[in-house]
Amino acid sequence: QVQLVESGGGWVQPGGSLRLSCAASGDIYTVYTMNWYRQSPEKQRELVASITSIGNTKYPDSVKGRFTISRDNAKNTVYLQMNSLKHEDTAVYYCLAGLMRYHCFGEALYWGAGTLVTVSS
Repeated sequence: QVQLVESGGGWVQPGGSLRLSCAASGDIYTVYTMNWYRQSPEKQRELVASITSIGNTKYPDSVKGRFTISRDNAKNTVYLQMNSLKHEDTAVYYCLAGLMRYHCFGEALYWGAGTLVTVSS
């Protein structure tokens, strides 16, 4: 089995920072692209950051320059450093990983359960 567990969410004032972590565990052979998504009650789930296995990153304009995604391949962990947070960044943040398990063929996608980020004064 595979588990993705996010941590690091919480409450922060506008302009503040938070760092999210997502650790993948289980019978994992290799992890491909890792992503952070977010969803608020007013919006559909949206991609906020993506990082390939070799470190290529992608961000939407809404977070570019404020959020930084990174990963530790040895720990199968992805991070999201969020700076200059705004009210509109309030959402549940989810980790999504594409990976291959031992004794399986092909890439499968796994979601974490999410961690809540609240930006409020």
